[in-house]
Amino acid sequence: MSARAGAERSVQAVSRRAQPPGAVYAIADVEALGAEGSEVADAVAAMARGGAGWIQLRAKRWDDRDLLAAALACQRALEGTGAALWIDDRPDVAALCGAAGVHLGQTDLPPEAARRLLGPEVWIGRSTHDRDQLLEAAADPAVDVVAVGPVYATRSKEQSDPVVGLELVRWARAASPKPLVAIGGIDRRTIGQVLAAGADAAAVISAVCQGDVEENVRRLCMALEPRGPESGSRARR
Repeated sequence: MSARAGAERSVQAVSRRAQPPGAVYAIADVEALGAEGSEVADAVAAMARGGAGWIQLRAKRWDDRDLLAAALACQRALEGTGAALWIDDRPDVAALCGAAGVHLGQTDLPPEAARRLLGPEVWIGRSTHDRDQLLEAAADPAVDVVAVGPVYATRSKEQSDPVVGLELVRWARAASPKPLVAIGGIDRRTIGQVLAAGADAAAVISAVCQGDVEENVRRLCMALEPRGPESGSRARR
């Protein structure tokens, strides 16, 4: 069986439901926000007001108690907004707070182990940084959403992987039928490029977390709006 055929067979019902509700996947990184306690939930609520459909809580250095408290507060803040909360790295916290999804890096728990903990309804995203990782995630029945990056240089990670550029985004779109998220150095100038290359959504940290969070998300969404008869709709696949 080819990698493409294996990826297609691995797409489960939950994966089809995991299509991003919008182009902006906002990552509420507590260090980038400079936020503590209830401030994190306030920022997440602002991201939802700005138009983010998926919002990921990212707190690499927080202890378990503070992370769970923040996750529960973020869940309450998003009630009735239509936005879905994701948790970075931690399937246990995602399960405890009732998050819609968990995003796993290459050194986190394997997706299959996270699936055993979370059950079939919670979305699982997987970071990929090269073709081999991407094909593995595309063929993994436990993975619902494939993330690829960093597309551009980023300062949001202490030890960032090598920049993959738009070429890998295009290759990923051709290789996998699963929802595709591009991440890494994306801002208002480049979000249209990554979506035109085939990404279903762009995960953004610095471009949303610094300054007016709600306005930042709103401007990212506005950057994708047609500006005239010559602009047309944004390219897809």
